[in-house]
Amino acid sequence: MERGRIIKALSGFYYVKSGDKIYRCQGRGVFRNQKISPLVGDFVEFERRDYEEGYIMRIEPRSTELIRPPIANIDQAIIISSARSPEFSPILLDRFLVLVEYKQIQPVIFITKADLLSDKEKETILHYQKVYKNIGYPVELLSVKDKDGLPDLGHYFKGKVTVFAGQSGVGKSSLLNALVPSLTLATNEVSESLGRGKHTTRHVELIEAFDGLIADTPGFSSLELTEIDPDELTDCFPEMAKRKEQCKFRGCLHDKEPACAVKQAVDKEQIASFRYENYLRFLNEIQNRKPRY
Repeated sequence: MERGRIIKALSGFYYVKSGDKIYRCQGRGVFRNQKISPLVGDFVEFERRDYEEGYIMRIEPRSTELIRPPIANIDQAIIISSARSPEFSPILLDRFLVLVEYKQIQPVIFITKADLLSDKEKETILHYQKVYKNIGYPVELLSVKDKDGLPDLGHYFKGKVTVFAGQSGVGKSSLLNALVPSLTLATNEVSESLGRGKHTTRHVELIEAFDGLIADTPGFSSLELTEIDPDELTDCFPEMAKRKEQCKFRGCLHDKEPACAVKQAVDKEQIASFRYENYLRFLNEIQNRKPRY
């Protein structure tokens, strides 16, 4: 039995790297019976069938797991938002941040296409950058087309397994191509009529770069908060989580309750009002979703 890590899943096969070799493996039938699917990023034990192929016999416990995109044992998520084309969307960025925080994965924010901004638009984006930095998130404002607008980003990846996430068309593949030119990943222009890009990434794969591993993943245009309960949402907003113990009522949802420390912080502009409004929007969505049976 040998040990390795799944670095790619494609057409029903799992490509496991062990040492300097990559083996094309199949999953045992027992995984299907147990409704367990091997994921890219999984550490596995496998039996070699020959020099290049084998069978996955066991999946080791995961430290983290994402369903969309399907990947495991991630250290951080770099959330890509575009400054323009498609327009910068704080609510979409906050949705990604909530899902990543819920999975206890460290978020980093990259805002792309800075070269498309007018001076006035750039002021707005810099305001958002300041808000997110004050919360504690690393935020980089980037331009892939302008080499001077692409700072040294290698330190973000060293020794970590990183997943890229973001709406279609925000430039995930373009940014990866700029960071790792040997990739030549497929990119598509943003559709003018739909305001979003076509999905150019068809599978999940871990790529060695900057002494770490980077995953390129399919883009998404919608994300559901199906796993999160109302009382868990506060912990997905760090600036609210650190104040929740100061609320008068235990289990305060920071909505209609009196003597709420979070609402007081919003009134004092210690919490950005748009973040609080997005919190309430997500809370309402979670409270009104249909029960699962």
